[in-house]
Amino acid sequence: MTLTAMAMGYFRGRALCAAARLGVADALGRDERSVERLAAACRADPAALRRLLRALASFDIAVETRPGFFRLTERGMPLRKDDRSSEWAAVIFWADLLADDWGRLAECVREGKTAASLRPEGAPRRWEEDPEAPQIFRAVMGTAPAEDYMPIARAWDFSRHRVAADLGCGGGALTAAILGAWPDVRGMLVDRPEAVAKAAARLQAEGFGARCDCEAADLLERVPPGADVHVLKSVLHGYPDEEAVKILRRCRAVLPAEGRLLLIEFVLPEVVAGPDEGLEQRLMSDLNMLVATGGRERTAAEWKSLLRQAGFDSLSAADAAPQAVTIIEAAPRG
Repeated sequence: MTLTAMAMGYFRGRALCAAARLGVADALGRDERSVERLAAACRADPAALRRLLRALASFDIAVETRPGFFRLTERGMPLRKDDRSSEWAAVIFWADLLADDWGRLAECVREGKTAASLRPEGAPRRWEEDPEAPQIFRAVMGTAPAEDYMPIARAWDFSRHRVAADLGCGGGALTAAILGAWPDVRGMLVDRPEAVAKAAARLQAEGFGARCDCEAADLLERVPPGADVHVLKSVLHGYPDEEAVKILRRCRAVLPAEGRLLLIEFVLPEVVAGPDEGLEQRLMSDLNMLVATGGRERTAAEWKSLLRQAGFDSLSAADAAPQAVTIIEAAPRG
């Protein structure tokens, strides 16, 4: 692939995002529809919508069955909001809300600051312009089926402990997987109020409500006591070092001596020696943290340093395939 082709890689994302914003997949459903009918449903210009649909057809999201008529393909079904495996929120999240911040990547690298902090005073972010942004964020974070998190839940022996606290629990998928894999373990959900409410409802619906307590808390201010395992999955990468250490110290203050802390995060190599698709995902996530949150992905040595500063000893590290994350186990330093 040429450099120019790489630079044009955002075309697909923007086309998908436009289709998601317009509700094209929902209007198509599983039936063949005319452009005119779709345009009325999507409140779009018929000629322009046909051009978008033909572009989508070129990479198997839709198919033009005859001139001016289209049908959604199986690959395109997750673009529907009501699809069981819907990716509608994820498409908006990555190709619109976060893409807005990525447009300032060069400035972020030059200044070492987030896109939001570099925005001219009074200039709105896409996050602020879109009233659905909070719901879209919560829909993307931790709302996958619990089965997707089973490799993580089974990669560490939770049976030696009583209560596993999922700190920054998102949608509760990891907690559901842990409770499903380890029937003698209780759970604790800790996150901001709106996230906890949604996760709690999910766990109740999946039959785990009686085995899980819910606590609303800002981890920078408070980590509630009561658990002997703290699980932080894809949380600390969103914070700069100082704030990450602050959260870890909150954990250290309430964990019992025999307790354990599990960091489930990407781990970067010390040297990037050549092309690697799996590693590219982790390094792009690192740039995403730069532009969006001020956090970062870290090497094994950097994770150990944060743990040491917060009063933990790193005990082990194990990869949890196929998520490409590593489970770093740590214990409170005596």
